[in-house]
Amino acid sequence: MGMTANSPGDWLLEVNNLSCGYGGDSVIRDVSFALSHGDIGCLLGPSGCGKSTILRALAGFLPLNSGEICLQSQAISLPGRTLPPEKRRIGMVFQDYALFPHLTIADNVGFGLRKMPKADRRQKVMELLDVVHLRDLADNYPHELSGGQQQRVALARALAPEPTLILLDEPFSNLDADLRRRLSLDVREILKTLGISAILVTHDQQEAFAMCDQVAVLRDGQIQQWDVPYNLYHEPSNRFVASFVGQGGFVPGKALGPDTIESELGVIRGNRAYKWSPGTLVDVLIRPDDILYDPDSELRPKVVEKTFAGTSTLYRFRCSEETEFEALFRSHLDFHLGETVPVRVEADHLIAFERTA
Repeated sequence: MGMTANSPGDWLLEVNNLSCGYGGDSVIRDVSFALSHGDIGCLLGPSGCGKSTILRALAGFLPLNSGEICLQSQAISLPGRTLPPEKRRIGMVFQDYALFPHLTIADNVGFGLRKMPKADRRQKVMELLDVVHLRDLADNYPHELSGGQQQRVALARALAPEPTLILLDEPFSNLDADLRRRLSLDVREILKTLGISAILVTHDQQEAFAMCDQVAVLRDGQIQQWDVPYNLYHEPSNRFVASFVGQGGFVPGKALGPDTIESELGVIRGNRAYKWSPGTLVDVLIRPDDILYDPDSELRPKVVEKTFAGTSTLYRFRCSEETEFEALFRSHLDFHLGETVPVRVEADHLIAFERTA
């Protein structure tokens, strides 16, 4: 999964066969991934999948049951030996910001620099506030700032001691959707400008895709796939990743050949050869962007749901009880519930799995 290009010394962070948890139980089992210098990685998955447990292990808050964590080729966690958090050169940004209410913004950012001479500390703090576009608010207090501004202060505070790695634990989950999108791009730009590596924990795949270079999809304490966002969407390694990432649903089909499937949507040809024998029953993943409006098509499913979203409308179509799928059309194409609509499938990236039940 893309981990062969680098030699071991090239990785900033290496997690090898990590197992850890609480009270002797392993929430995380046999997790391995590596992050390059300057990259932003993501732990993505539903609630309870173990994302935050991995983050706590990286920070040094949790001992390991097995495996190892290496930062810049130094082992910082092994079973029975955990370098304490304050010695790891790892910064953390939490979802609740955890700012000190009685300190000014400048003093919050400089909190980890108390051993520096006062003038040097002030200069460093003002440079960081410049980076996060908050210099004018240096002498304000946290309660005078918006949620987005407070989150940027928390980031500046984490960056102040010049950490090797920043850990971001659901950092935008308390903010509204528009602000989340803007701030995630801001934070990416700040980290890239400074060349600082980061690991983000989130359950929001839009956020993961917008911010991160590599994403791990987690389920039940195990990594299902560690890859670039494009591959997670177009080349998912298993059915869970396929259904968790992006929109879409499965329709039943039958293999005619390694890259050709017969279904109620017609014969679908794709870009990859599977090892099925002809006649194998399969489920084909159909994404909304795989369906095109085509007045000449003989395929005419019925509209059973529609969701207007301004520039586009999401339709749910039904061919039969077994075969339903979604399509995203520009909103000028306006169809009504119960109407039959001529469409065709253009699944350039054919994703299908052998039917298990």
